[in-house]
Amino acid sequence: QVHLVESGGGLVQPGGSLRLSCIASGFTFSTYTINWYRQAPGKERELVASIRTPGGSTNYADSVKGRFTISRDNAKNTVYLQMNSLKSEDTAVYFCNLRTLRTYWGQGTQVTVSS
Repeated sequence: QVHLVESGGGLVQPGGSLRLSCIASGFTFSTYTINWYRQAPGKERELVASIRTPGGSTNYADSVKGRFTISRDNAKNTVYLQMNSLKSEDTAVYFCNLRTLRTYWGQGTQVTVSS
């Protein structure tokens, strides 16, 4: 059974940093692309970043390029999202996502950027 568990969210001031983690289980982690999405209040869920395998190539939404970095540790079945220079508009619930024949989501972790 696939499980995706996010952690690392919290309250941070504008300009600050957070690192989100997504620990995965129930599938062969090293062979799948993992995505981070976010959903702000009243808005649709949007793709933030993706990391592929093999090779670890990455893609980012234009709104986070140069500020966010996605990475993975296949030995730990974990994907990270390092978020720097956070802005108020980054406030959202952040979700880990896996697509196979089905789509799987974690429970999400809240990120609030506010002074």
